[in-house]
Amino acid sequence: MLELQRQLNLFENAGPLLDRLGAEEPFPSGAAMLARAREILKALSEPEQIAVINAHPRIGEGSDKMSALSFKEQGYDRDTTPPEVLRRLAALNEEYEQKFGFRFVVFVNRRSQEAIVPVLEARLRGTRDEERRTALREILAIAEDRLKRGEV
Repeated sequence: MLELQRQLNLFENAGPLLDRLGAEEPFPSGAAMLARAREILKALSEPEQIAVINAHPRIGEGSDKMSALSFKEQGYDRDTTPPEVLRRLAALNEEYEQKFGFRFVVFVNRRSQEAIVPVLEARLRGTRDEERRTALREILAIAEDRLKRGEV
């Protein structure tokens, strides 16, 4: 059960990835689990990769749908984000999802939501394949950071 909870915390309940990791548990370490997740993500079909990406919460959409770790990482525990920034993020999220067909995922890395706006704007200029690959790298970076900080 500890392994399953650890995977849920690392990967935001990302179905296809968790299914495969769960079939191989337990792992000798969090680093071993992360290394295996990296291999699995590469091998997943595009629809499965998109399901993993869409398991992540939208940036700027603080809600009960996100994990406690995402809530904290996105700064809602100390939030002073102006409403206009939240509206801009919502509009950019919508534009991104319409263009690419999946959610924008970024390793926030303790940046403010306001600092994420130009990142999202720049990423809108990418191609769908570039963005899919970037989102998967960001998911792994988030998980790696959570492991380093000992939050799982």
